[in-house]
Amino acid sequence: MMETGAVGIIAAAVLIGTVLQRMSGTGVGLVVAPVLSILLGPGFGVLVTNLTTTVSGFLIMLSVWGAIHWRRFFLMLVPIILGAIPGAWLVGQLSAGWLSIILGSIVVFALLVTFTLKALPEWPGPIPTMLAGGIGGFFNTTSGVAAPVMVIHSRLARWDHRSFAATLQPIFMTMGAVSALSKILMGSVDTTPTDGLPELPHLFLGIVCFVLVGIYIGTRLARFVPAPWARTAAMVLAGLGGVGAIVRGVLDVLG
Repeated sequence: MMETGAVGIIAAAVLIGTVLQRMSGTGVGLVVAPVLSILLGPGFGVLVTNLTTTVSGFLIMLSVWGAIHWRRFFLMLVPIILGAIPGAWLVGQLSAGWLSIILGSIVVFALLVTFTLKALPEWPGPIPTMLAGGIGGFFNTTSGVAAPVMVIHSRLARWDHRSFAATLQPIFMTMGAVSALSKILMGSVDTTPTDGLPELPHLFLGIVCFVLVGIYIGTRLARFVPAPWARTAAMVLAGLGGVGAIVRGVLDVLG
């Protein structure tokens, strides 16, 4: 029964996150990372989140191709890789409890900054774009969440929302792939699932299926639901999950 319940929660998180991401540009990492961290442990949970964002970013990218700002994406590419490497190393050094605390803290802090910093100064140019890529790559590798970093950068750069939401898809795809690959190659995460869950290849196949369903539902709902509503819903769910991850980490450390 526990196995079925765990698989059901994973499926629901992936589905809801994908629906919100299709509608607003963000959602998968925000929703999936905290939930899977609590359910599967921060190491394996974030790894599965990285795989999910790789799939969702790639598939959604195909539907928004014409609006993607490729120059900004390529400016972030190398910094994303450079940011992921120390992130993967850090994941391998920390216990599950401390990793869970850090993950939850990153999520909650980033969301608070995103909500409270409304009037930001304008900071255009390639340097802030590259910095956002590096910081996002680090955060995505350690916590599975890079959306708040990207949102703050978009406000600093005065980035048009349509182009920003579209460009996030190849960014998230790349961050997810680089994060997962760096942690697997460096041996930072045990890729053996616990509690009788499916092996990673089967889990990945299931993720693809639920991402496709989420994209279909999100595309239909996007006609009726404003993107800011979907983005707010994703951040609220992420905040709740982040607090839960902190509580789990504290209990692990104290226990």
